Parts: sequence; C-alpha cells; structure tokens
Amino acid sequence: MSETSPSDSPEPSGKAGFDEMTRDIAEVPAVEVIVTVAVNLMSAAAVKLGLTDEGDKYKDLDEARKLVTALAGLLDASTTEISSFHAAPLRDGLKSLQLAFREASLVPDEPGQGPGEKYTGPVYG
Repeated sequence: MSETSPSDSPEPSGKAGFDEMTRDIAEVPAVEVIVTVAVNLMSAAAVKLGLTDEGDKYKDLDEARKLVTALAGLLDASTTEISSFHAAPLRDGLKSLQLAFREASLVPDEPGQGPGEKYTGPVYG
C-alpha cells in the first residue's frame, strides 16, 4: 500500500473553480464591480416590488425594503469612487424604486423614513 501526501492528490473539484474566479475578479475594475452589484440589487428590488411581468407573484415589500436600503447605502458609500456617468443613472433608478415602494405600501412611510432615505434624504414624487 502506498501513501500519498496531500500535495500528491488531485485538487478538490471546487478549488480550481475558485482560483479561476479569483483571477477573473482581479481583472475587473472596482467601478465595474460596484455598478454590477448595484444593478443586481436594483433588479432584485424591482422583482420584490412586483414591477416585473410576473407582477405580484414575487412581491414582498419587506424584502424590497432591505434591497432598496442596501442599494442606497452602496451608492452613498461609492459616490466619490464612481463617476457621475455611472452614478447618475443608478441614483435615478434608486429614486424610482423608492417611489415605487411608497406607492406599493398600504401605509406609506413618512418622508425620510422610507427604504434608503437615511442615505438619500426624503424622496418625493
């Protein structure tokens, strides 16, 4: 019976994939990562607000509140890190989501108390 050391054994199946992802992410500019995360948050919030073709099927305002707040925090924290070219449409999308949340709520939050408004200030239609 021969013994093998850990270095002789093949790599676990997940290890190669992780190394590849690490190399890929290392090549992506930070602005692109921030914008991609923001767009994903926006998309998820839109689904949870019932703004997709499926309408109310996936509507969940509690989940939408969390996503919109996370998006507002990300945009607030990255304002000085990304150009207005990238930030302006993201801020517009955030405001649209905040207004959609207010409209979808049975009892709307007071101005300044809606999702993400601690970062953006009160949002008015």
